[in-house]
Amino acid sequence: MISYAPLMSTLHKLKMTKSDLQESIGVSSATIAKLSKDEPVSLKVIDYICEKLNCKIEDVIVHIKEQNHQQ
Repeated sequence: MISYAPLMSTLHKLKMTKSDLQESIGVSSATIAKLSKDEPVSLKVIDYICEKLNCKIEDVIVHIKEQNHQQ
């Protein structure tokens, strides 16, 4: 699973809101909503975020290994 929790932390450190991010990278509110819900977005959006915030991809996303409960 991909989580955008690092992005929210990065925005907080930069004193930016999600609306600020939306305006700065020129994406729709639906894309920002997807980020808020840990839903998939294109790598191009991740690239825009990294470029605009001058950060690494690790400052935007993290992979969380899901536990497989099947035996």
